[in-house]
Amino acid sequence: MPKGALKKEKWTLSFDPKLKDAVVREAKAKGIYPVNFLEELVREKINPYGHTDVKDSVKYVRELRKKSKDKTDEAFLEEIIKWKK
Repeated sequence: MPKGALKKEKWTLSFDPKLKDAVVREAKAKGIYPVNFLEELVREKINPYGHTDVKDSVKYVRELRKKSKDKTDEAFLEEIIKWKK
């Protein structure tokens, strides 16, 4: 028996107009739909391990390196190896 199409839940949320404007503005800046922007925010807040939803791993590592300019590459790699264990 073939499976029926999955029904997508529709939600209606009430927002403060100022908050809604901010969400729409940020979504336009990112070039995505406002609902996708809200989903990203929620995933980011709920996800206990922020690295699992990284879309661009190269960009993510570069940002990490910028934050730790005072560390050498060797120290950075040692920290990763310790974290893996």
